[in-house]
Amino acid sequence: MKLGVNIDHIAVLREARRINDPDPLQAVGICQRAGADQITIHLREDRRHIHDDDAAAIIRHAPLPVNLECALAPDIIEFVCTHRPLRATLVPEKREEVTTEGGLAVTGDQPRLREAIDRLHAAEVEVSLFIDPTPEAVLASKELGAEWVEFHTGRYANLYAMLHSNLARTRHTIPELERPRAELSRLLAEELAELKRLAEHARGVHLRVAAGHGLNYQNVAPIAAIDTVEELNIGQSIIARSVFTGLEAAVREMKALLEHP
Repeated sequence: MKLGVNIDHIAVLREARRINDPDPLQAVGICQRAGADQITIHLREDRRHIHDDDAAAIIRHAPLPVNLECALAPDIIEFVCTHRPLRATLVPEKREEVTTEGGLAVTGDQPRLREAIDRLHAAEVEVSLFIDPTPEAVLASKELGAEWVEFHTGRYANLYAMLHSNLARTRHTIPELERPRAELSRLLAEELAELKRLAEHARGVHLRVAAGHGLNYQNVAPIAAIDTVEELNIGQSIIARSVFTGLEAAVREMKALLEHP
């Protein structure tokens, strides 16, 4: 199981004060030393954290492969084709969202998506599609010509948090998941089983499989144990842990959980 460390939240901290510190580029070598396999960054249309100069410097200087998450905006696709990270993960975006709320729309006629994938392939950039874990999305991703799918694990993470943490007793509770514990336990088991089934399905149609969103030190082990998932992209929980332990220790701890789930 490979670990992609998403370093967006280092830039979030920088942008909170609108200064040049901390610099996300400084995190790259630390992540490599701690055992990370990949650097993941999200160049959003609103540039709320990672900026173009961050992304260009990270792609140019990182000793690790770079996975650039991005929407279908023409200027961002042009940026990716110019700077050529190893992989582009195409994601949906809403300007008002706090974080990516769901998977990319891949079913039906998707001319903009097809055009973006063709342009990225022409630039020799691998394409991953960030999708909701459904059979339809897996098959559509294959038909669109992606090399990878990344399953949005947000529902799994939310169910886990409502069952196994105090989230339901805080202002961040998820009202639609305020259900009896027995029901939450059943739903969580079903979601994990579906992720396993769909990972096998994706591998069966020759797609490589990644997963991410909401994964942390408490909930990651069952996902890391799915042998048809070969990579997890994790950011917020690692950067949050690093505030207390330092970034190298935080990455090492997460890597150990992936190696021994």
